[in-house]
Amino acid sequence: MKSRFSPPIGKISQINGKCISLIGDDIDTDRIIPARFLKCINFDSLGKSVFEDDREPLKGNHPFDLKENQGASILIVNSNFGCGSSREHAPQALMRWGIKAIIGESFAEIFYSNCIAIGIPCFTLTKKSIQNIQKLNQNKYLFLDIDLNSSSAKSKDLNFELEIKESTRKMFLSGEWDATATLLENISLVERKFEELPYTKFSYDLSSSVGKN
Repeated sequence: MKSRFSPPIGKISQINGKCISLIGDDIDTDRIIPARFLKCINFDSLGKSVFEDDREPLKGNHPFDLKENQGASILIVNSNFGCGSSREHAPQALMRWGIKAIIGESFAEIFYSNCIAIGIPCFTLTKKSIQNIQKLNQNKYLFLDIDLNSSSAKSKDLNFELEIKESTRKMFLSGEWDATATLLENISLVERKFEELPYTKFSYDLSSSVGKN
């Protein structure tokens, strides 16, 4: 697991990194991050607990524990990944473990939306293509270069055309997925609008008059 977490910011057009494969359909959010970890005040500590209940009985043989998978940033999954409850903690935990992109057969809709909202692009491929990647990834180190401009992924031995919603792709390329960065880039417009609002001036007048009577 990466020791230092750096959240994605702004425009995202290229993602490259080592792959980690997780085989199985219908992996739900409670498996990704068990419910007892939802009590956290913030998301910072969730990375170490991702797939906790799946990892414990395997005693170091779970994909997220294997030495060769440490530092991986592209997760390869099967169908209906992220189903179950709509907890944002699931993609937050994956991101804090080090995942920057997910390629799968299909995703649960709310999980997909939560990933996009925090800067994790989710791509789809056919079942056969996913199985080929996972098989190759089991036998050797696999490094992928993902290009959102062309919606493609390639390595030394592979070249795939990825599927991603066009609206989502444009959000990543423009940086519009990142609401905080968008607000900061347009801070002058925000301040101008704040000054134009009649009730903000009224609130200021009230606060400035407190204690003067």
